[in-house]
Amino acid sequence: MSENSQDVMTRDQIPEDMCWDLKNLYASEEAWEEDFKKLDSLLERYQSYKGRLAESAQVLKEAFEAGDELEMLLERLAVYAHLKHDEDTGNSENSARYSRICARSAEIGGDTAWFVPELLTIDPEKLKRYAEKELCFYKRTLEQIERDRKHVLSAPEERILGMSSEIFNGSWNCFSLLNDADLRFPKIKTADGFEKELTHGNYIQYMQSPDRSVRKNAFKACYDTYASFKNTFAALLDGTIKGNCLNARLRGYESARFAALYADNIPLSVYDRLISNVHEGLPHIHRYFALRGKVLGLDKIEMFDIYNPLVPKAEFKVDWKQTADLVREALKPLGSEYCTNLERAFDERWIDILECRGKRSGAYSSGCYRRNPYLLLNFSGNLDSVFTLAHELGHSMHSFFSDRAQPYHYASYRIFVAEVASTTNELLLHHSLMSKARDKEMKAYLLNHLIDEIRGTVYRQTMFAEFERDIYAMSEKGEPLTADALSSHYLELNRLYHGSSVVSNDEIRYEWARIPHFHYDFYVYKYATGMSAAAALSKDILEGRTERYLSFLKAGDSKDVIDIMKDAGVDFTTDVPVQSMMKLFQDTVEQLETILLPQ
Repeated sequence: MSENSQDVMTRDQIPEDMCWDLKNLYASEEAWEEDFKKLDSLLERYQSYKGRLAESAQVLKEAFEAGDELEMLLERLAVYAHLKHDEDTGNSENSARYSRICARSAEIGGDTAWFVPELLTIDPEKLKRYAEKELCFYKRTLEQIERDRKHVLSAPEERILGMSSEIFNGSWNCFSLLNDADLRFPKIKTADGFEKELTHGNYIQYMQSPDRSVRKNAFKACYDTYASFKNTFAALLDGTIKGNCLNARLRGYESARFAALYADNIPLSVYDRLISNVHEGLPHIHRYFALRGKVLGLDKIEMFDIYNPLVPKAEFKVDWKQTADLVREALKPLGSEYCTNLERAFDERWIDILECRGKRSGAYSSGCYRRNPYLLLNFSGNLDSVFTLAHELGHSMHSFFSDRAQPYHYASYRIFVAEVASTTNELLLHHSLMSKARDKEMKAYLLNHLIDEIRGTVYRQTMFAEFERDIYAMSEKGEPLTADALSSHYLELNRLYHGSSVVSNDEIRYEWARIPHFHYDFYVYKYATGMSAAAALSKDILEGRTERYLSFLKAGDSKDVIDIMKDAGVDFTTDVPVQSMMKLFQDTVEQLETILLPQ
């Protein structure tokens, strides 16, 4: 049995008011082309300072300014191109534009790679004097460059690496096209008896179904598909990792992980402390999985029994307007300045809402300096969709406030703090929904959702971080990252994190293949640290203390991220943030047990 209507809409079937409006970036493709041509003159101006940086502080200042102007335009061009590409990855015109700006960015990266090596030929004492006087605005940048001195190569070598960036990104680009544009999942039988095509967007919907056969069918259809491409996905991930390891070795870093954290001045101990603290908290999540089994009437749950709500009577279904209103209400404690600007996201169509064929899976926020941030969603009308909107708006508002508080040079905040604002919004939303819940079923449903959010953002991302740490170490020791090696180690970690109450179905060994973040170079641990910070910050906000949080949103890259977080009241050089999160998780599980398993 099959539906008569097409399973997945095409782009031209989406109502305009449900699509983002990119005219704030470029009114037309022709306007984009005009700016693309301007890159040549901006690059020529920047290049005119080559060989002259040591002449005077004024010349060096002008070179910095020329570089910022070039980068700002390049960023705007790239953001528009990647947004157009992601709204329909199968559109050849969009793909061509995106490829052009990627190639041009790589060329410019190579052509401008002389700057830092030449800057470092200037006497350090002279630079220090500049930083105290004529170049005081660039003091932080100059100090960072001095810190990086031992990892900067010669100008010709930097040029080669800069021009090779497109090649280094080749594995990621191929993964993205395979995963988002070319990969097709089979149809599965839904709870109402129809056959419907499985997609990235509806997969989690089926995994949340109260019908166990639907969950099992979706699970098997998903991972059997990835298993059939396991060698290709392994080769692509191996290519990404080899590229990052090579870059780290060439620059003299002790490892690719050290290099990735060094950029944010994050000690490896923060990463390792996260994993060890979460290991200490594994009994709490094992307790939760045991609770799931009792409520579901199963001796052991399977991997496809992890996402369905334990309180199906309180199933949460919303349309887009209800979703937007719930998020607006939840974020009111952030104050009028925040909420007034938040309205612009809806009024000015920052958001691309619905799933369609060829659209990139998942959700994200993206933008460029002093332009609207944009949100890509694949809205499905459940509770996760509400939290996803709150999450991505957290990113967007972080960018909005940072861009307007900081000059371009210091406006882009580091990824380490990027997940703090997003998960703070999620916790504020949870509190708002809990305050409105009038019956035990809805309270249990929301507690279950918070547990699953912490499980997915802290426990799951830490498992990913451990997997990433281990496979990079394997690669750096010369061990081949075959599909079997990756799958075997992933299954081992999956069993450790899920415990004896969960059957780690054999198919789950291929889950690594569908995780795009493994191509992001040690990104995933920041989700876990971000939510740990958000727990403390949301508590402050709900108690009426918003000043430190708004200052955090406006900080940009004005300080090292560890110091920015300390100013906000969260110290990641200690165990406190993650241990506090583990305690929050434990308490929430106990609250859910009290409702679902009354004595």
